[in-house]
Amino acid sequence: MSAGGGTKAIMAALGANLAIAVSKFVAFLFTGSSSMLAESVHSVADSGNQALLLFGDRQSKKRASRKHPFGYGRERFFYAFVVSVVLFTIGAVFSIYEGIEKIAHPHDVESPIWAFAVLVFAIVAEGFSFRTAIKESNALKGEHSWFSFIRRAKAPELPVVLLEDFGALLGLVFALFGVAMAVVTGNGMWDGVGTLMIGLLLAVIAVILAVETKSLLIGESATPEVEDKICEALENSPEVSKVIHLRTMHLGPEELLVAAKIAVEHDDTASEIAKGIDEAERRIREAVPMARVIYLEPDLYRTTG
Repeated sequence: MSAGGGTKAIMAALGANLAIAVSKFVAFLFTGSSSMLAESVHSVADSGNQALLLFGDRQSKKRASRKHPFGYGRERFFYAFVVSVVLFTIGAVFSIYEGIEKIAHPHDVESPIWAFAVLVFAIVAEGFSFRTAIKESNALKGEHSWFSFIRRAKAPELPVVLLEDFGALLGLVFALFGVAMAVVTGNGMWDGVGTLMIGLLLAVIAVILAVETKSLLIGESATPEVEDKICEALENSPEVSKVIHLRTMHLGPEELLVAAKIAVEHDDTASEIAKGIDEAERRIREAVPMARVIYLEPDLYRTTG
């Protein structure tokens, strides 16, 4: 995944959410709408999330140290996981609490024109952010579905921004529904219903993000397509007769650890094996540039049975 594409999508989302958060909070002050308050908190949480993603990207670029010899690439996975926790604790829990409170103790929405104006503005701004995230993701998604892209992506930024923006747009529709129903029916309970719907939506998105980023955080292998390229590069080396087994793990979105046991001829000399391993490593890096750390163990292939 292009780091530049991810950064562009994050900056677009951050700018949109900061503007939207201010406008929503102003609308809440004029209307007293719990849906607008929930949406204000949602946008503040989203802005904080984008700041965390940018910070994680910066931290991941630190040089490897004695304590962390494989570098800091997983910082991006960690901060993406923190985003899912923040989205749940700040966004979802607050909105669910506020929705239940408003349903139990409803009151009328004051000056609803403010709420409608801000919600329309927010939908336009979020739509711009969402469009940017889709545009940056399309180059990487290929023929895969959006669900598959979110499941398979090793760089967390674009999937996180995509889900956040999608959730934000749907949340705005829920807020618009809640405020509109409260105004039409004269029953402020509908405002609470809209708020509760926003909270439940955020909880679902937070769980999806947590599950996907947890998998990256504890260590994911390369995709089957990438592993096939590595095996092909190894077995095309004249010094390697067969790949006995292969293990891969992402040290970061664009950094891959490769460990393989390779079969060599029993009468090869140590010099020939060393030269063959060097050539095999060159072939792997040529086929898969993100293979930064490679360990190859020569062995004799033995058939069983």
